Amino acid sequence: MEPWFLLIFLVFGGTALAAYFLGCFNGAVIVSKYILRDDVRGHGSGNAGLTNFHRTFGGGLTFVVILCDVLKAVVALWIGVKVFWLIGPQSVIFGEWMDSAVFAKYWAGLFCLLGHMFPCMFRFKGGKGILSGGTIALMIDWRVALVVWGGFLVLVILTRYVSLGSVWAGASFPFVSWFVFGKMVIFVLALITGGLVVWQHRGNIKRLLSGTESKFSLHKKK
Repeated sequence: MEPWFLLIFLVFGGTALAAYFLGCFNGAVIVSKYILRDDVRGHGSGNAGLTNFHRTFGGGLTFVVILCDVLKAVVALWIGVKVFWLIGPQSVIFGEWMDSAVFAKYWAGLFCLLGHMFPCMFRFKGGKGILSGGTIALMIDWRVALVVWGGFLVLVILTRYVSLGSVWAGASFPFVSWFVFGKMVIFVLALITGGLVVWQHRGNIKRLLSGTESKFSLHKKK
């Protein structure tokens, strides 16, 4: 195997594996299953996400879940940027000349969300990726974060449907990524990432359309 090919394989594969396994550390599952001894996936929507955790348990441990899901995304993208630096700050990636750090963030972000949504250590049943995904958007570029987070917050505040804001975040992500960077490979990675977020909310979309979706409340369910 040629040395350059081995380096590319290690950079892409190593970043993907590290980001995926970091993503598997799902805060809602870890806190509920190993601290509260009551798996959050057995309650409410059955989702291992922040919203279901808050609705089910509430309390200060919600902030532990937030911290876990934010930090794993930060570390995953940090590792990705550092590893991709091995092929140079500016590189030809899939036929396009671009900033390696930008590509690394999208690449690591995708696999971190895959780990969060489909964690191998928790029977591939995880969360929907909004908190970690929002952290990834913040780390990529302030313009991407402005569109993703801005739309999310406006919709949640106006409607109190977290799922509606989440669908906006996933759907808008590839388009704002294209507007900011104008690279096809970035658009494809963002499309896959955003598509996964929307797909994970397919049940919520059905409930939104039927008018049966639950609205967000600061208080946990009794």
